[in-house]
Amino acid sequence: MDISFKNVSHTYQPNSPFEYTALNDLSFSIDRGSYVAIVGHTGSGKSTLIQHLNGLLKPTSGQVKMGDFTLAPDEKTSNIKMLRKQVGIVFQYPEHQLFEETIEKDIAFGPKNFGATDDEIQERIPKVMQAVQLSEDLLDRSPFDLSGGQMRRVAIAGVLAMNPRVLVLDEPTAGLDPKGQKEMMDMFYSLHESEDLTTILVTHSMEDALEYADHVIILENGKKFMEGNPEDIFVQKEKLQQVQLDIPEKIAFLKAFEERFSRDMPYVHSDMKQLAKTIQSVVKGDEIDG
Repeated sequence: MDISFKNVSHTYQPNSPFEYTALNDLSFSIDRGSYVAIVGHTGSGKSTLIQHLNGLLKPTSGQVKMGDFTLAPDEKTSNIKMLRKQVGIVFQYPEHQLFEETIEKDIAFGPKNFGATDDEIQERIPKVMQAVQLSEDLLDRSPFDLSGGQMRRVAIAGVLAMNPRVLVLDEPTAGLDPKGQKEMMDMFYSLHESEDLTTILVTHSMEDALEYADHVIILENGKKFMEGNPEDIFVQKEKLQQVQLDIPEKIAFLKAFEERFSRDMPYVHSDMKQLAKTIQSVVKGDEIDG
């Protein structure tokens, strides 16, 4: 599903003493099948942007297009329920939204409310349990008997069971330990690849944006501050510091390595083993082919 924001602004409580503009003339496009990171500090507009992706909010001005769906001021969006079916949002701490007595019922709740038949739901449940790396033996258990990480996976399975074409991840690793964070992000990337999803990661983690995204949009005060490939954006230390962000640790290390050994060391996405070999050879003083 292609996505575009065209001159989108959103103002909360307009014409009141509490008027606040959270998005300000924001324009960008996201191609179907891409993995995009939306980065910005608190108050930059990330949460408001997310709520425009499935029609929870509509622009005060401008236009949002989600595939064949259009969100615009004072225009009724036809079949908003179908849009929300195609855009799955994993909010922070999604496990807080669990409520059914069994895992199976919790996963089935969303698809059932979007009109899926019992047969369709029963076909989807094993697939989403496998996708979130949980055993089907757990289906009859209460989700509240699980660990925090398992509960989060159950909540994510409920989102996936609706067969979304766009997956929006709002700080999906909040509260997890480093090992759990890595496992969760790897799981989402595997889903992105295997299901041909359009994935939008909303994060403050520069490391995750560098590691997983193929495109980055940085917000500041509701406006687009920078946009481009992670490898191009995250080397611009001075510009990033203007919006209270810093370059990822991997980029910082490579920059320090370049200064120490007078050798260009560009970041190679997801090829850390090759990078480690190159660093080892440079330190040893070997000649490097290519």
